[in-house]
Amino acid sequence: MGFQSPAALLLRLLLLQGVLRLVWGDLAFIPPFIRMSGPAVSASLVGDTEGVTVSLTVLQDEAGILPVPTCGMLSNETEDWSVTVTPGAKVLEVTVRWKRGLDWCSSNETDSFSESPCILQTLLVSASRNSPCLAHLLIQVEIYANSSLTHNASENVTVIPNQVYQPLGPCPCNLTAGACDVRCCCDQECSSNLTELFRLSCFTGMFGGDVSPPFDQLCSAGTTTHSVPDWFPFLCVQSPLANTPFLGYFYHGAVSPKQESAFEVYVDTDAKDFADFGYKQGDPIMTVKKAYFTIPQMSLTGQCMQNAPVAFLHNFDVKCVTDLEVYQERDGIINAKIKNVALGGTVTPKVIYEEATDLDKFITNRETPLNNRSAPRIVNVEEHYIFKWNNNTISDINVRIIRAEINAHQKGIMTQRFVVKFLSYNSGNEEELSGNPGYQLGKPVRALNTNRMNNVTTLYLWQSAGRGLCTSATFKPILFGEDVLSGCLLEVGINENCTQLRENAVERLDSLIQATHVAMRGNSDYTDLSDGWLEIIRVDAPDPGADPPAGSLNGICLDVPARLSIRILISDAGAVEGITQQEVLGLETRFSSVNWQYQCGLTCEHKADLLPISASVQFIKIPAQLPRPLTRFQINYTEYDCNRNEVCWPQLLYPWTQYYQGEPHSQCVAKGLLLLLFLTLAMFLSNPWTRICKAYS
Repeated sequence: MGFQSPAALLLRLLLLQGVLRLVWGDLAFIPPFIRMSGPAVSASLVGDTEGVTVSLTVLQDEAGILPVPTCGMLSNETEDWSVTVTPGAKVLEVTVRWKRGLDWCSSNETDSFSESPCILQTLLVSASRNSPCLAHLLIQVEIYANSSLTHNASENVTVIPNQVYQPLGPCPCNLTAGACDVRCCCDQECSSNLTELFRLSCFTGMFGGDVSPPFDQLCSAGTTTHSVPDWFPFLCVQSPLANTPFLGYFYHGAVSPKQESAFEVYVDTDAKDFADFGYKQGDPIMTVKKAYFTIPQMSLTGQCMQNAPVAFLHNFDVKCVTDLEVYQERDGIINAKIKNVALGGTVTPKVIYEEATDLDKFITNRETPLNNRSAPRIVNVEEHYIFKWNNNTISDINVRIIRAEINAHQKGIMTQRFVVKFLSYNSGNEEELSGNPGYQLGKPVRALNTNRMNNVTTLYLWQSAGRGLCTSATFKPILFGEDVLSGCLLEVGINENCTQLRENAVERLDSLIQATHVAMRGNSDYTDLSDGWLEIIRVDAPDPGADPPAGSLNGICLDVPARLSIRILISDAGAVEGITQQEVLGLETRFSSVNWQYQCGLTCEHKADLLPISASVQFIKIPAQLPRPLTRFQINYTEYDCNRNEVCWPQLLYPWTQYYQGEPHSQCVAKGLLLLLFLTLAMFLSNPWTRICKAYS
């Protein structure tokens, strides 16, 4: 068994020391070893960093033996290296940089592709307090002259070729300036000896340099493939490869300095005031401190922006997922005052607080903290904002906040909900239309229940939480135009009564459709049943018949209603100001049954089994006019179908058909007749026609 090198032995000791220090809670570098191939590297120093001094030294490997690390004569700067420390929250960011610049490395190398490293050194970064060493960071420096970091891009203006005559990027895989890119055979910076190493693995296609491939209509392309039609030699194009249609696909670019975007996510500091002359739709709402009134909202990338301005007359309902360890409560809105110049004053939000009843709906992956005696903290799990507007001003703001009390060191994932609604100042309730007159996509389907006093209702689906049980599932409304499938789990025992199970399943499914009528339009009046209200068609669950005698078949139930299908027929009912209006033609609910059997493992224990029940919503669009049926000729002779064949005979005279939309049809007919006249004159004045006339005369 051979001896290990001193560098490898020191590395193992530092790794073991770093792991033990993290366990004991002492100072430690993370990571304790870094292999450096660029001009700078960084590491984190964690632990009790108060009063800690960080120093740097270059280790000299003499006779194969590394010196014992000491903190007696260390400094934070050498002739070639420097170390900087950036303080953070209970952590120090330590950065080591090469001072000479990597141009020094490239200038000392004569070979453009040297196999030996340009810089090969061993650095030791030490952390000490009052001279004793507390932690060490070992850095193995190995920088090559051909590294992409050693070849800086030219500061001169890039010469962009004329893309009409040659491609903009003749070698797209050439990504590194001044160095050879492996597997890029079109890279001019690769020597012939180096290219031979990867010639059989070169990049292919456009990325590998084939920026002007032969197009399909080229005659030379037909000789390399056997799938060309018979008429290809008569209609192919004879053209050199330099004249390619791909040249016109490049943008005529120009070099210009980078311009910083004027839009920033955190725009509270330089807010532009729009409230002096009243708000317009989409304007951000301002406070008296000339700042934006912000509420967390969802960005286009799916992330939550904490300081997103609220736009005037823009409703939204978003959910943000936050880790409780990094969660910070936003500034309270009690002291926020909205600017309202048109009414001569300000508007102060009216806040109502409610306590959350079930934390499992909002916090998942909960971990019980070890210290339960710490003071609790309050977190907001839901915030509902209702803005009352009058013309271009805001007259009133009502806020309802649902909050929960958790441990100060509680861990888990919290889901917050933020709802903003804009209602007219004279609206008596918070009910809003789903369209005017037709439905808008994404708006709730309006429903009515004539069997109770408060007949206003809506259609729901499940929104499971926690384990997905039906007992803890919440409801969400059915939105117009969105096909959805949702479900939950029903706990069933091995000795469950089948009749009771069917009744329980039907009751759960019926709770989603607590309505008798559905609105035909988005603005149907709740108080007038004749104003476009359609009765819901219900197909009851099939009768399973008599159950088997008790005790004969435990754990098996036949024909259990477990699926609810909601089919909604919709159609276009015209247009208002060019916007298509859609309405509901009918709604049907239908049950589907399954056979349930208790699932046993090795032994059938008296544990509750799970029966999944689901509900699906399908919107079926009925065309306003039935499509024209296909003729027998179109059905039998599919070769004349332009959608399924390359040759389209119905479009032979394309400019005079209905498919051509480039010019008005009347101009096309006039130009066609004029062309026909020229052809007739040319035929009469041609030599064969004159000889025929002379023969007859």
